[in-house]
Amino acid sequence: MKLRHATLIILLVLIIDQFSKVYIKTNFFYEESYRVLSWFNLTFIENEGMAWGTKIPGDYGKLVLTIFRIIAVGGIGYWLWDSIEKEKSSFLITAISLIFAGALGNIFDSVFYGVFFEESTRYHLAGIFTENNYGTWFHGKVVDMFEFPIWSGKLPSWIPFWGGEDFRFFNAIFNLADLSISTGVGILIFFNKRAFAPVKSHPNVKFSKFLDDDDDLI
Repeated sequence: MKLRHATLIILLVLIIDQFSKVYIKTNFFYEESYRVLSWFNLTFIENEGMAWGTKIPGDYGKLVLTIFRIIAVGGIGYWLWDSIEKEKSSFLITAISLIFAGALGNIFDSVFYGVFFEESTRYHLAGIFTENNYGTWFHGKVVDMFEFPIWSGKLPSWIPFWGGEDFRFFNAIFNLADLSISTGVGILIFFNKRAFAPVKSHPNVKFSKFLDDDDDLI
């Protein structure tokens, strides 16, 4: 798999991810939800920290998280470049490209959205590129919107600890960047043998090496 193919995957994910986030941010009130199908909603929330809304406490927690993400993406980028240079499997390069694109998409939110957008509330649609930005550089919130309430109801009473309580599956709200990362990780897990298969030598490389050795003998 060549560099241009990996670049195409990354650009497609980034463009669609950012388009969907900007649209939701500027057209939905905070926590507004629109039912697309019985099992699929567009629901606008923002994530200030890590997955599942986890935060690093303190005034500099968000800054530390953003810088850590940037460093991690740099490492993933090097892994992608090295894999392409060594002509690793298409499964591996595709997976790394998806992970890289997803991580980069969420970093874009963290770095820029605080100064690009106004604050979103239940009563105010956020504007973009106004004087009333809600944050500063490296302190943006990640926009999430995809919700799949596949099933909701009360759990049977015989289930230990949670029996009789309200439950919803699937409860997470995420974005395309998150989906891209999860897909990349899924490829690495379920196609592990193909992804990390040994690199095969090209026949023409062996043949040229044979000619070189033969020339030395002459």
